[in-house]
Amino acid sequence: MSLAVVGATVVAASPAAAGALDVTCLPPSSNVNSYSPPLTNQPQPVTASTTALYGPCTSVSHPAITSGSRTATVPLTASCLDLLGSGTLTYTITWNTGQTSTITSNFTRTVVGAVYEILATGTVTAGVFAGDSVVTDFTGPSTDITLCTLGLGTVSSVYNVGTLEITSL
Repeated sequence: MSLAVVGATVVAASPAAAGALDVTCLPPSSNVNSYSPPLTNQPQPVTASTTALYGPCTSVSHPAITSGSRTATVPLTASCLDLLGSGTLTYTITWNTGQTSTITSNFTRTVVGAVYEILATGTVTAGVFAGDSVVTDFTGPSTDITLCTLGLGTVSSVYNVGTLEITSL
């Protein structure tokens, strides 16, 4: 599994495309990626852990859904340079109802000024909301990432807040 799989998370959502909004999760929805040992600008073996918490969430089609989460821990070889760029990610959200949604997304991770942004668009491939489109947009401070890519620091964790929107097609 690559760092891209752990780093996307998740992900403040852009407005959804045409269709009915099936679920929306607003801040303080968050994603935290932790790295042990901390990332440097040189590739090294690390353990990457992700915790994404979605909520508060509202859904017209499934009103009992009010929050969701996902976690993952993977060993990999990575550097802070791997926190930038694009890729594809498949993950499963477990909703507070016990239902799940498996999502496959294409994501981009960028630093613009002092902001680190992870923007992803994709599709629910299985579970509740299957066939719907997904947009996530999570942002956070970029200081540690910028310093690390310049060889002036390390990244032990990345914290982002944002939104998730799932829309029927």
